[in-house]
Amino acid sequence: MGAGKSAGARILGERLAVAVADLDAMLEAAVGCTIAELFERDGEPAFRRREARLLEQALAAGARVVACGGGIVLSPAARAALRERCRTVWLEVSPAEAARRLHGTEAGRPLLSGGRALDRLEALERERAPFYAGVAAARVVTDGSTPEQVVDAVLRALAAPAA
Repeated sequence: MGAGKSAGARILGERLAVAVADLDAMLEAAVGCTIAELFERDGEPAFRRREARLLEQALAAGARVVACGGGIVLSPAARAALRERCRTVWLEVSPAEAARRLHGTEAGRPLLSGGRALDRLEALERERAPFYAGVAAARVVTDGSTPEQVVDAVLRALAAPAA
């Protein structure tokens, strides 16, 4: 959350002139409600199952840039798809920067409920960082960068020879 995935994906898709899929937006359109409402109505496990299915659908439909929700890495099947079928870039944001960027939007973000946003973001980072590292072909730190600067860094990272 707050790393700039949606904005970056849109800009990257425009620059590359390729199809973009934003899984959160696709999910909201498919179910006719917000992510927060879906979490409340069906719970996180149902959300994660839908999210993983949408990743498969987006890839099958030919999306060349996919903005995934940060929790997609919790699904083993999604992690496998990201590793095997994508050149995944981890847009890394510090919890403090994410909290600053998300300030005022916490009510629409179910994973930030139940405590201070910064504490929740730190906990999510600890939980998910190993998964992100396991699927990422590249890692771009987004703190202090505009979405355009992040996309520049993503393009540089993807152009670099594989390590």
